[in-house]
Amino acid sequence: MAGTRTSIVFGTVLLALLAGCTPTPPGPDPDPDNSNQGDPATSEPVTPVGDGSIVATDLDAPWSILPLPDGATLISERDTAVVRELTAEGDLREIGIVAGVQPDGEGGLLGLALDPAGENVYAYFTAASDNRIVRMPLIRSGDSLSLGIEEVVLDGLPKARTHNGGRIAFGPDGMLYATVGDARETTRAQDIDSLNGKILRMTPDGAAPDDNPFAGSLVYSYGHRNPQGIAWDDSGQLYAAEFGQDTWDEFNRIEAGGNYGWPEVEGEGGGEGFVDPLVQWPTDDASPSGLTYVRGTFFLAALGGKQVYAIYVGDDGTADAVGWFPGEYGRIRDVAPGPDGTLWFITNNTDGRGDPGPDDDRLVQYSLGGMVEG
Repeated sequence: MAGTRTSIVFGTVLLALLAGCTPTPPGPDPDPDNSNQGDPATSEPVTPVGDGSIVATDLDAPWSILPLPDGATLISERDTAVVRELTAEGDLREIGIVAGVQPDGEGGLLGLALDPAGENVYAYFTAASDNRIVRMPLIRSGDSLSLGIEEVVLDGLPKARTHNGGRIAFGPDGMLYATVGDARETTRAQDIDSLNGKILRMTPDGAAPDDNPFAGSLVYSYGHRNPQGIAWDDSGQLYAAEFGQDTWDEFNRIEAGGNYGWPEVEGEGGGEGFVDPLVQWPTDDASPSGLTYVRGTFFLAALGGKQVYAIYVGDDGTADAVGWFPGEYGRIRDVAPGPDGTLWFITNNTDGRGDPGPDDDRLVQYSLGGMVEG
């Protein structure tokens, strides 16, 4: 089906500001053959168009999508601890099982990242005693990939059945960023000496960079409950998505050293000393997980909301969000750039909280097209 849409607007719609011409509502491309799709590298805002196509099926509680430079894609499975490769030709195969993963509740094998040199895969996972980050050599042998022996980069992060965070990614500065939940101890989020309830920034070896906001610390921002999405825009600015508790989920512009309020405040209105979200949703509408930036637009995977949000950040720093495919695919865990400027996302209906269909979980692809005519 073409993308049904729902809108959550905080302030004036930004389409005219973003495009500089007369807006048309976000929705299916008025050009049915998608000839208006444009250069995939453009930073003009885009929106899903046409019908989705199923790229892969029968995944087991997938958690993270990691595109590789050669056109292949890695997918982590939370409960099996398996890393699967989806080849550029569309074949799905197992390339390794991450040792030491102990699934429990929302914990297990979570985020994946590739270092800037393309030589190592990093994984965030729940072990018997903690959450940790490891790296594994990505071994290429002809057309085959495999993972080498794990080396610990960071360990000792307190774990829980919920609120483990788990997203990792290398930023444009070459540093490794990680989202860490409060592990159900809310006071940790405001404690700078704790790494829980934080977004961390570290060197590829797990050390604190000299220019981090708190000397000698991995902490980059704090006051987070359970962030699970991070992405950068064209300028290198970091944004993050975060689960709220009972009231508001959040999309935040991340500032070095910024305090995002939890548990003192949830959503907007924190007052002096706290950074307000750019967008907030009632928790039933979002439960945000993965976040990506494709062709000038952020896309956010919503688990409880069972949809993908397109988020448009204006030059004035405000943002609007438009929901796509509500209820059509069930729970959505992660989003990523697909081939040729498309959008990929994975469902998460087999994680114990969804209602799986016969082919779940699935990797879905949508074309992206321009939002406006000018």
